[in-house]
Amino acid sequence: MTDEQQTRCGFVALIGAPNAGKSTLINALVGTKVSIVSRKVQTTRNLVRGIVLEGAAQIIFVDTPGIFAPKRRLDRAMVTAAWGGAGDADAIALLIDAKKGLDDENLSILERLADVGRRKILVLNKIDTIETTELLALTADVNAKLAFDETFMISALRKHGLPKLREKLAGFMPAGPWLYPEDQISDAPMRSFAAEITREKMFERLHDELPYQTTVETDLWKDMPDGSARIEQTIYVTRDGHKKIVIGDGGKTIKSIGTAARLEITEAAEKKVHLFLFVKVRENWGDDPERYREMGLDYPRN
Repeated sequence: MTDEQQTRCGFVALIGAPNAGKSTLINALVGTKVSIVSRKVQTTRNLVRGIVLEGAAQIIFVDTPGIFAPKRRLDRAMVTAAWGGAGDADAIALLIDAKKGLDDENLSILERLADVGRRKILVLNKIDTIETTELLALTADVNAKLAFDETFMISALRKHGLPKLREKLAGFMPAGPWLYPEDQISDAPMRSFAAEITREKMFERLHDELPYQTTVETDLWKDMPDGSARIEQTIYVTRDGHKKIVIGDGGKTIKSIGTAARLEITEAAEKKVHLFLFVKVRENWGDDPERYREMGLDYPRN
């Protein structure tokens, strides 16, 4: 690491509507997986931090839950977390799916973002899905509604335009010492990340059969004498019918979920993993403050 007087360090909050590509972007910027990805909306629930080194700057990207019109208590907690992450950051990057453009969700975000006193960057994602003329028109429309300090056109999935984005954001970071060791890429505890990996694999296999309220918690992480780890996780669903879907015919579905999750957790933990999954029905878990603490969210009282 360079001399402290030359270093920079700060936070960049990635905000946007659900499925704008925030998790895909943060994984691409970090260079490895730190946030789960699913085509299911509102997959990201808590604030996920990915740490990137760009020259003498350490950029801490905060992947926030998608911002949408909340209907349930969990929705409100997620949206509150997203705006809280934005308010605490040194810079805010608004990610917009270029194909969707200025829909109602993005217009609502722009309106509220105008009151947030932080440096703002517009990032138009999935630019390979629309024509150049449409993209330029969208850029002009968004900046006419809210003047951004910079505008970037990228494809997070294809990693197009990311070097320039990282370089510019590094220059926005305030001078100061790095907050994390040089080789650290995330601040998420491994047991929490392991639970998120299992939730991702569950959504990959079940798609719309399972409501997004389903959650996973790591109950046990025990390092064994042979260097492996025994992990026990509980999948919480809200109905008996959902439990049957997760388990599947003769246990085939949960076995498939467990196999995929074990492989990815093994890679992340860099050790052999023995994963045991259990499914429990908890009808009103969305009203249990303890569940929110497990997810790193504040429990909305009203």
